Amino acid sequence: MELGVEIRGDTAAEVQQQLANRTAAVVKLLHQRDVEQLQTSSIRLNPIYDNRDDRRRLTGYMGSNTVSFRVDTETAGALLDEAVQAGATRIDSVSFTATKSAIASARKQALQEATQNALQQADTVLSSLNFTRDEIVSIQLNDTGAPPMPLAEASRASQTPVIGGEQKVETSVTLEISY
Repeated sequence: MELGVEIRGDTAAEVQQQLANRTAAVVKLLHQRDVEQLQTSSIRLNPIYDNRDDRRRLTGYMGSNTVSFRVDTETAGALLDEAVQAGATRIDSVSFTATKSAIASARKQALQEATQNALQQADTVLSSLNFTRDEIVSIQLNDTGAPPMPLAEASRASQTPVIGGEQKVETSVTLEISY
């Protein structure tokens, strides 16, 4: 997840000071909520120009500070609301990834199902040829990944809804069987 603070003002020093204060408040909240992998994604301070009448005139400055972090889907909506209250003015991206243990468990289940399917297909083919399976000579695992997707739904009437779905874990098994 990425969120941040964006400030506009007359001077670079003014914008930078306001940006530092508001970002510090947001970061303090994120530390209090024990988010994972908190880090600064970007810091910007840029002049703003007015280009009317073929003249370029400095009209002020804009600064932004963006942080990224990981948080459980169940708490994401409430945390976004709290971050805005603490001073965040931007929500730049929300992405979802299953935990390593959830992916490992799903992969294990997918491998079991793929292996059983491969054995059933082999037995069907061998049976139609009047052969029987003897032993498995080799096993090849072919994992295919899927892009991260939402995993759970977190929605209360008083918070920003964050709606999830499923993350797909796919694999295939190739068996070399003697008969």
